[in-house]
Amino acid sequence: MLSTLLVMTVGIYLFSGLIFALVFVSKGIGRIDPMARDSGWGFRLVVLPGVVALWPILLRRWRRDERPQEYNTHLAIAEMAHHLGEELE
Repeated sequence: MLSTLLVMTVGIYLFSGLIFALVFVSKGIGRIDPMARDSGWGFRLVVLPGVVALWPILLRRWRRDERPQEYNTHLAIAEMAHHLGEELE
């Protein structure tokens, strides 16, 4: 009984994720990640399993129109240079 419920729950989750993923990789992926906007179907097929697994998170980001903020050393240096330029003016 419990195992049947668990299998049904996982099945519903994955089916919902698959439906979401098909729509997301065709229309929504470019709104969250501008670099993926012009990607081909090969890339979209590669990310499809991850989208199926993580669909609640991606749905929330898509609805909020959130873009992940990349932060690395190069961006930190560019920000510091920008702020120094503003202070010197």
